[in-house]
Amino acid sequence: MSLQQENLTGQNPDGQSKPNIPVQYLTANSIIGDIIYNKQDEKLGKIDDIMIDITNGKIAYVVMAHGGFLTIGEKDFAIPFDQLTVDAERKAFILDRSKEFVENAPGFDISHWPETNFHAEAEYWSMV
Repeated sequence: MSLQQENLTGQNPDGQSKPNIPVQYLTANSIIGDIIYNKQDEKLGKIDDIMIDITNGKIAYVVMAHGGFLTIGEKDFAIPFDQLTVDAERKAFILDRSKEFVENAPGFDISHWPETNFHAEAEYWSMV
């Protein structure tokens, strides 16, 4: 079994044990490209990148791409990682926000990244 298959299944090469069930650890490659759904099962976007806080070594944000076609008209969002939950069965993530909330959220163009020390977006996504 390849490392990639092991990451997706959580199953060790011996075929018997599943030490990563429930899911605790994922590689960056297995997260990038994952779909983000809301609790109403609507597709909100996909994870394009991961931003790591180098002071503590933890994922701070994922960059979610929303809308557009073949990246034209696409809007990107920095979603605080703690706002996501894992859906291990679908190999996806859940964001407890409506599609309208996302469409009205402050985003950025991938060619013009926001300042990394500006946390207004994080506050927006943390609103109840």
